[in-house]
Amino acid sequence: MRILSGIQPSGALHLGNYFGMMRPAIELQEKGEALYFIADYHSMTSLFDAKERRKHTMDVALDFLACGLDAKRTVFFRQSDVPEVTELTWILSTVTPMGLLERAHSYKDKIAKGIAPSHGLFAYPVLMAADILIYDSNVVPVGRDQKQHVEMTRDIAIKFNEQYGETFVIPEPQIRDEVAVVPGTDGQKMSKSYGNTIEIFGDEKATRKKIMGIVMDSRTPQEPKPDADKNLAIQLLKLVAPPDVTKDFESRLRAGGLGYGDLKKALFEHYWNYFAAARKKRAELAANPDFVNKILSDGAHKARTLAQQVLQRAKVASGLA
Repeated sequence: MRILSGIQPSGALHLGNYFGMMRPAIELQEKGEALYFIADYHSMTSLFDAKERRKHTMDVALDFLACGLDAKRTVFFRQSDVPEVTELTWILSTVTPMGLLERAHSYKDKIAKGIAPSHGLFAYPVLMAADILIYDSNVVPVGRDQKQHVEMTRDIAIKFNEQYGETFVIPEPQIRDEVAVVPGTDGQKMSKSYGNTIEIFGDEKATRKKIMGIVMDSRTPQEPKPDADKNLAIQLLKLVAPPDVTKDFESRLRAGGLGYGDLKKALFEHYWNYFAAARKKRAELAANPDFVNKILSDGAHKARTLAQQVLQRAKVASGLA
């Protein structure tokens, strides 16, 4: 089984990235041949500062390795170090119906949030399809919000196969329903675009302030809260605290007598402790950037070897070779 996933270097990684994509990907690395990439081409649809892109690319590498990605088990690389993916993107674009792209939820959502429309943003699913198909990927771990992109990849691959003969492996999405969408500090889906994130490796003081600033309703501590399971702090606490701890806080909210301030203090402490070991590992990696760059370089070499084979297969099938 070949597993493929990528993550954008468009800003500091947050709990939504970790629980929605990173942790599932790290768990899968022992169950098959895993290829994970830093999607710097994709970041070009929303990030337009070259210096920031370089910084975030290294930060993503540090974050992923610190959180448990094993470079000995996994092919880990920068997307742009495999130029074959952009050639395949063009080939796939010639069989991709406009209507398919027009139905993309992600494009509509980003436009609605004020991101300037561009061809890159509109054609994003085709590049994602090339990312997936060029490695003969079988499984793609994604958050529920990305499921449509994998379904579009399947549609594009089937369309190509029907046009030119069996060429591409048809991938399957793998979604962890219980953490598919992590709420942000405002209750919406956690996203850098919405400015509502809690970073994985955020500054202690700044993150504490952010968590303590989560807006609650106006009920007093003494009032029972029968809808405690819908409380935003409780939802986040479930991600970073043991089940019995979360259950206790939820019960105390239902009964009345627990202040929101105490709940948010507990959320911060559990969040901070959850990533304590990873913070230490990240500091060690940050002190040795040559080591990290070597991992990415070695990963790119392995990824290109696979990509060249699949690209050649597609070129032969379509009459380009």
